[in-house]
Amino acid sequence: MKRRSVKALLDRVAVDVEPGLTSAQLMLVNGDLKPVEPERRQWSAWNFVGFWIADSFNINTWMISSSMIIGGLSWWQSWICVWLGYLISGTFICLTGRIGATYHIGFPVVSRASFGIWGSLWPIFNRAAMACIWYGVQSWIGGTCVYLMIRSVWSSFNTLPNSMPASSGTNTRDFVSFFIFWLCSLPAIWFPVHKIRHLFTVKAYIVPTAGFAFFIWAIVKAHGIGPIVHQPNSVHGSAFGWAMVKGIMSSIANFATLIVNDPDFSRFAKKPKDALWSQFLTIPIGFAVTSFVGIIVSSSSTIIYGETIWSPLDLLSRFLDEGGSGTRVGVFFIAFAFALAQLGTNIAANSVSAGSDMTALLPRFINIRRGGYICAAVGLAMCPWNLLSSSNNFTTYLSAYSVFLSSIAGVMISDYYFVRKGYLEVKELYSARKSGPYFYFYGINWRAYAAYISGILINVVGFAGAIKATTGGSVPIGAQDIYNVNFFAGFIIASGVYWLLCRLWPIPAVSDRWLEVGDQITEVSLAYDGPEERVLDDEESASSIKSGSREYKGKEAVTEVY
Repeated sequence: MKRRSVKALLDRVAVDVEPGLTSAQLMLVNGDLKPVEPERRQWSAWNFVGFWIADSFNINTWMISSSMIIGGLSWWQSWICVWLGYLISGTFICLTGRIGATYHIGFPVVSRASFGIWGSLWPIFNRAAMACIWYGVQSWIGGTCVYLMIRSVWSSFNTLPNSMPASSGTNTRDFVSFFIFWLCSLPAIWFPVHKIRHLFTVKAYIVPTAGFAFFIWAIVKAHGIGPIVHQPNSVHGSAFGWAMVKGIMSSIANFATLIVNDPDFSRFAKKPKDALWSQFLTIPIGFAVTSFVGIIVSSSSTIIYGETIWSPLDLLSRFLDEGGSGTRVGVFFIAFAFALAQLGTNIAANSVSAGSDMTALLPRFINIRRGGYICAAVGLAMCPWNLLSSSNNFTTYLSAYSVFLSSIAGVMISDYYFVRKGYLEVKELYSARKSGPYFYFYGINWRAYAAYISGILINVVGFAGAIKATTGGSVPIGAQDIYNVNFFAGFIIASGVYWLLCRLWPIPAVSDRWLEVGDQITEVSLAYDGPEERVLDDEESASSIKSGSREYKGKEAVTEVY
């Protein structure tokens, strides 16, 4: 009787799935993991433009040039680094995004083609865990925006009595602000991914307007644009070259998570081209403009207060110190816009990503919505204020995480573009049969893992050096130089090793010419005993699609399945 009660409870909390799936398939499939059907492909090119304009206006981007200028570059040199860094990031985004836009599948399913049906679980878990951590960190920053909004209305909030112990690592005022932001974020997680494009459309109007208002306000208040724009670079020779490289790489590292998970959004594109130029052009333009606004505002702060204030939130707080009803209204509006910016960034980069990933980790019971709420709960429980304390090196770990993501991206892009040449048998990405082309060795593609580890190893000594640098340690200069280009080093090594291993030990279901068959996807039946099922025998699944006739057969097969 007790066993029946437990089963009834599990059936009640389970998500809806297609009838006829095997127990193994229930670990691979649910409605949010299946290819997006035409009715939900609602993201046009302009939705992607709005998405990236909205995402570009956030606090991290505002301050992206600060470390470069502090490191010795002039403002225009740092700005060139931003342009180049985000242009490269946009290229990577388009490469991974095309897979989702063509086959209408997200990152968890895309990764199965390269890492294997079960081997994909590690990169998926990796990405989900980091998304949860970043959700808490970004929410804490959003809480600072809420603090400014409340203080603009209720000035005594700044001196709110503290009832929290010193061991908590925070105080009542800051925790209340953080909790309000966290709580107000929850409704946004409820909406399906194909509908939250409206949030980014609203954000694309409000946030840039507030950003430019802040820009004009600071210049008027300073009666000029400040000394930073006249400040020359203070590094020369090889030091100058490495400063430029570090600036470019910091821009790419700021985008590493989005490079991997762009298929989670691009799969909702109406057509593959909707996710191409809209992303490739908007990303460098949007992020470069935001960076420029941040440079000028921070430069103006030098005139106003006699010191350069890079954080826009710190500068707004200084504005509030001067008082005045007009100032309070202005700060409230700008702080609200920054809070909206943090919300959009958290949804795009973290809650949707974590939700998609958790869906793949436990598809029988978790969909994107539930995964998003689990992510939010973890973000609250992890006490992010402790991670961001000045005595903690966790921000160094977060920044260095692009080392691991670059290897994942390298394997995925090499698999799709250089090994398979665009050919995927989508139904087999949901198959747990040993005869399936993506099952490999016990569900794990050892080639992908060998390449993934190689991409990490090339950077591991330099990564250790970055950690040691915070405590006064050091590593060989060569390792530091490699780590300075960590994303490229990891990506190139991982993608190159994967391609080479696939040449030496060929994998099944590849094409010798460019062959994308995503246009055949409408509604996919994944049950093994479905009337439209095509069963591959062991010999066929173990062979690659080398001849033109086999390629044509592959395309026919996809048409039969869908």
